Amino acid sequence: MNLYEAIFLRKSNRDFLMDEVESETLAEIGAFFEEAPKLFPGIKTEIGITDNTDGRHAPKGLFGVKAPYYLTMYSEKKDRFMMNAGCICEQISLFMLTLGLGSCFLGSVRYRKDARRRGDMEFVIVMAFGKAAGRLTRRAAEAKRLSVQELCSVREEPRRWTSDILEVARLAPSAFNAQPWRFVVTGSRIHFFSKKKDFAHPGKWDEFNFGCLFAHVLIAADELWLDVDLIRLENISQKSFKMSQYVLSAIIKME
Repeated sequence: MNLYEAIFLRKSNRDFLMDEVESETLAEIGAFFEEAPKLFPGIKTEIGITDNTDGRHAPKGLFGVKAPYYLTMYSEKKDRFMMNAGCICEQISLFMLTLGLGSCFLGSVRYRKDARRRGDMEFVIVMAFGKAAGRLTRRAAEAKRLSVQELCSVREEPRRWTSDILEVARLAPSAFNAQPWRFVVTGSRIHFFSKKKDFAHPGKWDEFNFGCLFAHVLIAADELWLDVDLIRLENISQKSFKMSQYVLSAIIKME
């Protein structure tokens, strides 16, 4: 299984065996983070892994999950840092699945005081992970997601490969499965919009959600050997939209 295949199989695991994971596997996760494509490479990020196999180091909170390991993400607090963190974390989650490990994002937990900062970087999110106690994967058809037709407005018939990008984009996870995105297709371009009226002042996890979506787009582009640019188009960003806000565009360069 590779990252692209993992997109169609990944589920949020909340039940884990408290078994140890081999140190070599943990090292692989760290190495993957170092090499994973960043949405905004100029934003400094780090991760940490906490061993909770003894059950004594779990974060606290209403939506906490007991797991053998917790990955913490830290980031410089810059423009779109949450989107960048979401892109990285989703890639890590998919990589964990390729290693036979389950994971889930824990966005509303309180972590121990000494883990809330790392140098000049701020704590972003915790990921619980380990060997799943139940079913590790699910079929894409089981994902509770809106269809492409419900999410997408077509201004110009999609060209080759555009539909593949749309499919992985719709499968992206989001907080409480809110699916806060809408897509506008013009040939080989996909314009991504937030349902929020003012994305300049998003909710705490809105940008993180979009980061997960753009991780899927980057992975699909690599798998399908596509040259895709994720950019913000000025001619769209200057426009005002009644019920949504422009985020970014995926430009698929056709041969």
